[in-house]
Amino acid sequence: MDIFRIVQEKYAASLLSSGRAARWNEEGQHVIYASASRSLATLELLVHLGNIKTASQYKVLVISVNRKQGVVEKLNEKMLPRNWREIAAYPVLQQLGSSWYRNRRSLVLQVPSVIIPRESNYIINTKHTEFQSNIRLIKKEAYFWDERL
Repeated sequence: MDIFRIVQEKYAASLLSSGRAARWNEEGQHVIYASASRSLATLELLVHLGNIKTASQYKVLVISVNRKQGVVEKLNEKMLPRNWREIAAYPVLQQLGSSWYRNRRSLVLQVPSVIIPRESNYIINTKHTEFQSNIRLIKKEAYFWDERL
């Protein structure tokens, strides 16, 4: 399975994680967020950046995930609190994601996108013992911003 992440060119050399807290992880937990498609990755980046640094060069990282059994755990909306799309749900979602991260239940956590709930984002645990053997950066593609965005 291929998933996609858009990063500034200076961060495109390898699969890195800052360890910053986000919707599905707490501070100090090294995860990589990716999306099921290039278009969803674009929307996610737009939402999270607020404004695009048009002077910066971006790359699309194409990440290959081994789909063998147990590599991906899926959370669906029925497993989440009713307000999961709201900022107020961050503590609960961080707790869910942090438990997954700490217990290393799987290498990848598939979650619904807040922007388009019927599409998926993927959280990769870079500290999981299977990270090196099941995750590969297979391609870096040039990316440009459509001025209408």
